[in-house]
Amino acid sequence: MKVLVTGHQGYIGACMVPLLQAAGHEVIGLDSAWFEEQRFGDDRPILLPTVGGDLRDSKVKDLRGFEAVVHLAGLSNDPLGDIDAGLTHEINTVASVRLAEMAKEAGVRRFLFSSSCSTYGAAGDAPLDESADFNPVTPYAVSKVEMEQALAELADDDFSPAYLRNATAYGVSSRLRMDLVLNNLVAWAYTTGKVRLLSDGSPWRPIVHIEDMSRVFLALLEAPREVIHDQAFNVGRSEENFRIRELAEIVAETVPDCELEIAPDAGPDKRSYRVDFSKLESTFPDLDLQWTARRGAQELLDAYRAAGLTFEQFDGPGFKRLGTIQGLIAAGRLDDSLRWT
Repeated sequence: MKVLVTGHQGYIGACMVPLLQAAGHEVIGLDSAWFEEQRFGDDRPILLPTVGGDLRDSKVKDLRGFEAVVHLAGLSNDPLGDIDAGLTHEINTVASVRLAEMAKEAGVRRFLFSSSCSTYGAAGDAPLDESADFNPVTPYAVSKVEMEQALAELADDDFSPAYLRNATAYGVSSRLRMDLVLNNLVAWAYTTGKVRLLSDGSPWRPIVHIEDMSRVFLALLEAPREVIHDQAFNVGRSEENFRIRELAEIVAETVPDCELEIAPDAGPDKRSYRVDFSKLESTFPDLDLQWTARRGAQELLDAYRAAGLTFEQFDGPGFKRLGTIQGLIAAGRLDDSLRWT
């Protein structure tokens, strides 16, 4: 297929694009390039033809000729969304819905939306399947709910959206993020000798490696229409639900000579959800998701060692989405609406 991947230069896109290309798909990118200068490890530039940059400026003509859109782009985590809830709504909802409307008008038949298990928000200990109620607690999660609902209204015989509710991502990428729970815990442990918890460790959180996530997107991209049309899929593995403190214990067992530390002001995190992934497993029985938290922690440790990661690098803005954006604004390179100056 000819596939448009939005956010192709991002943390997930940097992993997903090569996988789609290896499967024989022609991939074109669309990205605001906020994180273009971010590099980690063996940097292989993501060299793709593109159709514009800022999602908010997309045109119908940009979408013509594509058979599918993989929509990853957006303000990508909760602290970043909290800078300005209005901007989160403008980019993650308004511009994203408009992209889908234009894709439908342009004749794109398949639209894979990168949603999130955070749409379940504040939940109990029971595993939640795709029929569970939404209970978002952040602007980011609200935007995911709004986009899913808008896409469902656009679905028809000629336009098939699907909603991939990703567990919390982890894993090594050339556009690495250290503001994600497992990536962050391993970085703390490696650079300080302590596994540092910023909450009390009680919340549930499902996690998924970005390679496994990318495999799921590829499976839905290639699936028959009737298998995925207007459906949500939780993306992850049922055995990869953890309490945050359990992840911390795995990290403490992986990184030599480190100890567990709970921040003095730590309290409960109201984002707590445990997720049922059996629909994905039964719908795609041949889909081989390969990563575990323990294997992922070791991969991250090995990568941090190879890169000679220091605490100053980890604690700086370069590998944290909020810090990178704030730095570009402070330097006058982005304006307050997150447009290049």
